[in-house]
Amino acid sequence: MRFWPILLTVALAGSSSLAGSTVPQTQGKPPVFKAVVDRVTVAATVRDQHGRPITTLKAEDFKLIDSGQPRQILEFERDQAPMNLAILADYSGSMDVAAKRAVARDMVRQLVGGLMPGEDQVGLFAFDLELREIQPMRPAPGDVVQRIEKLEPWGKTRLLDSIAETGRKLAQTSGGRRAVVVLTDGDDNASELSAAEVSGIASSIDVPVYIILVVSRLDRVGKSTSLIDPHLAEQRDGALGNLARWTGGDILVPVSDVEMQAATKQIVDELRQQYLLAFEPSAQPGWHPLEVRTRPNLIVRARSGYVVRGAAVRPASVSHPDNDR
Repeated sequence: MRFWPILLTVALAGSSSLAGSTVPQTQGKPPVFKAVVDRVTVAATVRDQHGRPITTLKAEDFKLIDSGQPRQILEFERDQAPMNLAILADYSGSMDVAAKRAVARDMVRQLVGGLMPGEDQVGLFAFDLELREIQPMRPAPGDVVQRIEKLEPWGKTRLLDSIAETGRKLAQTSGGRRAVVVLTDGDDNASELSAAEVSGIASSIDVPVYIILVVSRLDRVGKSTSLIDPHLAEQRDGALGNLARWTGGDILVPVSDVEMQAATKQIVDELRQQYLLAFEPSAQPGWHPLEVRTRPNLIVRARSGYVVRGAAVRPASVSHPDNDR
């Protein structure tokens, strides 16, 4: 049986698109949104040091630390629901340089190839200054591969705004696990939202964001991830990377065909191998950092905290899952 946290209110602090008082954000900390909740759900993936998923853990194998204090795990399960994957392709003018489009098309084919036909859902979105819905969410594989072959690059890059809008569209779908996978060279010269604001929007509607930075084959001959361009490394380790990680996703920079295949496989595998942990949150208002621990030498990926505003009161109805990392 699936379980969902019960939600009273959600308001992104600092976003012009949602009402609510602003909470100051400090550099290096996740963006804050405020919620009053009955329970908080944490989705976690676990891998060994070789990157292999660990799928046999039980509730007693986990420890959940809330603001430095242990919390009882009230509900626990492996998430077996079908996947809802929105692929967001950067087709601005910069993607027409050095065969980046061909690399993006290859990664789309691999992502779609990893989905379960007829069970998982997939949609295709593309952007420059505007976001375009190329294929609405529908059972995989759909026409995603055929349609991306026909796209031509155009215009400036509105990356951050497009991620936020795609996340909102995906949140309107029903069903299980959802994620936005962004294929981009990382440049943005037209967005109004900041990376922190977009991270907060995607987190508050339970949509992790995975970003794959596209490196053309002409630029990556003989290179490995450790030798990527300093600009790409800055994006991976800076605000763009933080956006992905704070939502519970990741940022990847494959610079060889083997790494490209591994990156797309990692994303699909992670979404298929999630554990769900639910706990009762603190009633203390403010930001509460979360840490999920398990056995030594295993690596856990999970969201980094939640924010409480006011007293936690049990509401009359159930709303969407709360994921605010």
